[in-house]
Amino acid sequence: MLICGMISYYSASKVFSVSGPVLENGVVAVDAQGKIIQLYTAQQAADLKDVQYFEGALVPGFVNIHCHLELSHLKDKIAKHTGLVNFIKGILATRQNSIGQEELHQQAVLEAMRLADEKMFVKGIVAVGDISNTLDSKPIKLQSKIHYHTFIELLGFNRPAEPIWTKGLNLQQEFKPLPTTLVPHAPYSVNAELLSLIANQEPTSKISIHNQETLAEQTLFTDGKGEFADFLASMGISLRPEQGNRENSLAYHLPYANKKNPLLLVHNTFTSAQDIDYAQAMHPELYWGLCPAANLYIENKLPDVNLMRSKKINICVGTDSLASNADLDILAELKLLQSNFDIPLAELLQWACINGAKFLGLNAQLGSLEIGKCPGLVWINNLAGENLTESSESIRII
Repeated sequence: MLICGMISYYSASKVFSVSGPVLENGVVAVDAQGKIIQLYTAQQAADLKDVQYFEGALVPGFVNIHCHLELSHLKDKIAKHTGLVNFIKGILATRQNSIGQEELHQQAVLEAMRLADEKMFVKGIVAVGDISNTLDSKPIKLQSKIHYHTFIELLGFNRPAEPIWTKGLNLQQEFKPLPTTLVPHAPYSVNAELLSLIANQEPTSKISIHNQETLAEQTLFTDGKGEFADFLASMGISLRPEQGNRENSLAYHLPYANKKNPLLLVHNTFTSAQDIDYAQAMHPELYWGLCPAANLYIENKLPDVNLMRSKKINICVGTDSLASNADLDILAELKLLQSNFDIPLAELLQWACINGAKFLGLNAQLGSLEIGKCPGLVWINNLAGENLTESSESIRII
């Protein structure tokens, strides 16, 4: 515990400030409010007293750029490795099964969200970009120690856009005083009219969209065929003109995006080099969200992360939901990325801390260990040099 009016000193084998070089046996000085007062090299800190030492690494708090807190009650309810279309069918089936048990269902939803929020906090997550289709998560977010930006997700397939937009605006009012933005769900579920309405929000509005998560999304747009086309037909939803016109889903939705709005493309499991080049040229403030555990859970495939690294784009990290993940644990995502792509820990922390903070507009306070910031402080244990191990854990210190 921090004592009011005093400075506490924390040290570790390695201190990753994210904004500067790794400090071997460095020391972080923090005041009672969690503000970074100073960073010291081992030599500079030689005469400091009462330094708490941690074997491993000290890093800033994590930013979970993509989550669905309201789906926390669906943990272990949806089958793995069945593809996105079957995953969506599973979500719809669970909603159908709750009809007639609304009160009991709502209690389970709230308790699952409360536990998920607590676990994220303990594991060192300081901010979350959270997708919401309902008001369910508001009471949890109001009481949480985590900063949430809620992306109110709009979808309607080929239905008229105005009623959907109005419903979203009403939900946005109900979420006050929490920060929110109205965002599109995915290219296959949002028509051009609704994309245009979303693009006309305030220039600083942060926008998030699920992008190229499954090959079925691509074939829907290029050929008008495949799993998604069959799924839509089974629900009585006809294809839109842009579906089957030989252009992929990214080429459909990106031109509608307001270039003044920071834009997060989430998943990107089937994104190519040409797609990245096209998107980077099209939008000046683009971020690419990775949720590797969810990608493996749903499609059993990971994005071409080394391709993305070679393009030097802004990469962020999210957990997606407990419907598609065993835990909402950013370190678990980093372990997956490092084990599959051999990425240095310092680079992974850029993605998991400062890049997400920049997208959410929180980098003045979060994302790096810098004097004057209150970014949180997280201990990562059981390292092998600067590599994560299977037993590495993240534990919040501040």
